[in-house]
Amino acid sequence: MSSKIRILVPVKRVIDAALKPRINKTQTGVESKGVKFSMNPFDDIAVEEAVKIKTAHKGIVENIHAVSIGPSKAQDVLRTALAKGVDDSTLIDVGEKQVEPLQVSKILKKIVEKQNSNLVILGKQSIDDDSNQTGQMLAGLLNWPQATNASKVVVEGDKIRVTREIDGGAETVEAKLPMIITTDLRLNEPKFVTLPKMMKAKKKPLAVVKPEELDITIEDKLEYLKLEEPPARKAGVRVNSVDELVAKLKELKAI
Repeated sequence: MSSKIRILVPVKRVIDAALKPRINKTQTGVESKGVKFSMNPFDDIAVEEAVKIKTAHKGIVENIHAVSIGPSKAQDVLRTALAKGVDDSTLIDVGEKQVEPLQVSKILKKIVEKQNSNLVILGKQSIDDDSNQTGQMLAGLLNWPQATNASKVVVEGDKIRVTREIDGGAETVEAKLPMIITTDLRLNEPKFVTLPKMMKAKKKPLAVVKPEELDITIEDKLEYLKLEEPPARKAGVRVNSVDELVAKLKELKAI
């Protein structure tokens, strides 16, 4: 390969995937007090893939930089990324503000330029808002090719080939650097981080930057009016024959 690869991996701090989110009393969002937070699972996959690429192509991947946009506590997910093999990191400290995908993309564009990154690998979506927009918006802002929902990534010379999941199967796309890749669940299985690696990660660089230092003003374009639980599912009915099933379906106007 004629040029070095500099990978940027955005990671987000979200309520742990093993927990069931609860709506807060004011119905304006999800209850975040007293709950466990961890790295967004799709971003964890992105970190794993970046480290895999660096391991497989020693001397070609020059740097892996992780960035998180969130509160000061988001340093935890960056330390986890550093423990997994990321070289250095940046926290964009926005306090407790919820940053919308377009704003996230604009911030990431600034970090791409600052880090001179030519490959961005990020989760296809975060499990808190399920927007699935940031990767695509970032590609549009940078005018870079994109490969979304990646289930396999192969680096070949100055090209990267990505197999992506689509309705009814998979398709393979290919592009030259620079490019954006968003990761799907079947791309890899992230490794568990040991305590010694977490301790070593404390010595790796973690810069803290305010949005205004990047000439970014956080603006909310969306207003959340109300958040509520979906209606409880009604209990099913057991039928004893096909005729009874058909009669029941007709009664429910399902057929």
